[in-house]
Amino acid sequence: QVQLVESGGGLVQAGGSLRLSCALSWTIMSGNQVAWYRQDPGKDRELVARVTEKGTSIYTELVKGRFKIIRDNTENTVDLQMNNVKHEDSGMYFCNLFPSHLGPDWGQGTQVYVYS
Repeated sequence: QVQLVESGGGLVQAGGSLRLSCALSWTIMSGNQVAWYRQDPGKDRELVARVTEKGTSIYTELVKGRFKIIRDNTENTVDLQMNNVKHEDSGMYFCNLFPSHLGPDWGQGTQVYVYS
């Protein structure tokens, strides 16, 4: 049974916007923080943003002021609104619980390419 699915990635021009979506099972999402992570080839996944059950969001310095993490406890989704994207935002994006060792196996992720 698939417990989380990421979508919404693609090509986006630098300075543009993109919205990623993560669909999770209620049993996974309920009571837990959910986060978006980014991974470059050959490197570990790194945290991008996380959101508490009550909607408090925390961002890394690299994305603060540009990205917004949006949690919908009714639809069991956590979206990542990416604005004013930069080349360094390119990568494979994953969602999971925070911390990730509390969550299920990683999904397939969704790829973001930022071009000039």
